[in-house]
Amino acid sequence: MRRADAAERARLNDTFAALCAIPSPFGHERACMDYVVSELQALGLESAMDGAADEAGAQCGNVLARIPGAREDGVLLCAHVDTVAVGDAIEPVVVEGGWENAREAILGADNKAAVAVLLELARRAVRDRPAVAVELLFTVSEENALAGAKAFDPAPLRSRFGYVFDHASPIGEIVMASPTYYRIDAEFRGTPAHAGIRPEDGRSAIAAAAAAVAGMRLGRVDPQTTANVSSIAGGGPSTNVVPDRCKIAAEARSLDDARVEAVASELVDRLYDAANAAECDVDVDVARLFDGYRHRRGAPQVAAAEAALRACGIEPVTIVSGGASDANALEAAGFECTNLANGTERNHQPDERVSLEALEQMLDVAFALLDAAA
Repeated sequence: MRRADAAERARLNDTFAALCAIPSPFGHERACMDYVVSELQALGLESAMDGAADEAGAQCGNVLARIPGAREDGVLLCAHVDTVAVGDAIEPVVVEGGWENAREAILGADNKAAVAVLLELARRAVRDRPAVAVELLFTVSEENALAGAKAFDPAPLRSRFGYVFDHASPIGEIVMASPTYYRIDAEFRGTPAHAGIRPEDGRSAIAAAAAAVAGMRLGRVDPQTTANVSSIAGGGPSTNVVPDRCKIAAEARSLDDARVEAVASELVDRLYDAANAAECDVDVDVARLFDGYRHRRGAPQVAAAEAALRACGIEPVTIVSGGASDANALEAAGFECTNLANGTERNHQPDERVSLEALEQMLDVAFALLDAAA
């Protein structure tokens, strides 16, 4: 495996900065995807966009491109172009050896570090025929419960297996298991009344929702399972009205299917218990948004990843994760795919960062994967 040279590293960083400067919160990825497609076209590569936009709630579909290799049953590399909500503008700058946002907002290294790596790998693969064919998949709405990848049909793929670089941890980590995820939305409906004159005639939806949350086991429920309430909202601007509406959004996730179903059911029970106690009504919607997976030791794509990492002088570390990636959706669709760490730090936070070293290491690992998959 030939490591990235100085020109490739410089171009990688330039591409990364350009990508980050294009805001692309999920549902608004078109400008960033247009940039990706234009880069592929400049390399003489044809790409195809699928019809996943409506289903994924995005401005455009997923994009797939192929690069021939000495062996045609090659490897898929996948990255998502969307981010979480941006907030302020993005101004990528290098500070003490790493990329950061000069503004108080996310950088977008999740997952534009991987997008930049795939584009730079494409440049070399077009110039120097790789050992195996490469399929590059750029997805939308990953941050919206993997909506883009779930809408992608893997049937046309020719690769034996694939990888995403979408875990914010040190390069070298291989995600062997990822959780199943349930989202729970509830709306409490009480009875309005004057809070100062007839409070006894009212039924507070906010009080019912608060009691439900107070009764829930949240955080790390057990070593494999977590639960969270992400938002609670209700009432109005007048403090003299007993509030008759309140909404809650919650989630449960676990590496164990039976446990996540049990914990999700427990959260729902607390919602109904609190509504009954407060003499309120509650509407509850429960959705299983993505499925978990667990790789077996020695699986071909895991073995190839370990070989690629060692070729780069990095000792592989296998982990399990409470986070999900497009690998979950592809695995659920029957296509073997592994999530690899991308070296980013504090993803989804305004102090998000990726070091120059980690970004360049990721490129070397991607190059090595093509040899290891041969």
